[in-house]
Amino acid sequence: MIPARFAPLLFALLLSGVMSLGLSALSTARLLGLGESFLRSWLLSWPLAWLFAFPSVLLLAPLIRRLVQGLTLQH
Repeated sequence: MIPARFAPLLFALLLSGVMSLGLSALSTARLLGLGESFLRSWLLSWPLAWLFAFPSVLLLAPLIRRLVQGLTLQH
């Protein structure tokens, strides 16, 4: 089991992985269609997308959290 102190890092890793997986699939399908080259192209583009998405989530999460706190009512 992973220690709880790594929860934010694990959250960012999983969130960025799932988001980049879906968005790279959508972008690849829109560009190439769902033909025979789709799967290979998608699987080649996903790691690059994830490489960008993971640090983006790590850097932007605190800013977005503060923005959400500023936009919502606190009781």
